[in-house]
Amino acid sequence: MIVLGVILLIIGFLANISILWTIGIILVVVGAVLALVGRTGRKVGGRSHWY
Repeated sequence: MIVLGVILLIIGFLANISILWTIGIILVVVGAVLALVGRTGRKVGGRSHWY
């Protein structure tokens, strides 16, 4: 999710498309929060591991 967010940020910046920029920021933030919660040992979305 973080990688997809970064890709959308780059595409949105280069193509000057603000909606891609916004979606990219949201995906990066949500991905970072899920990664941090997952690292603390808590189950995220009912799963203890993401494969």
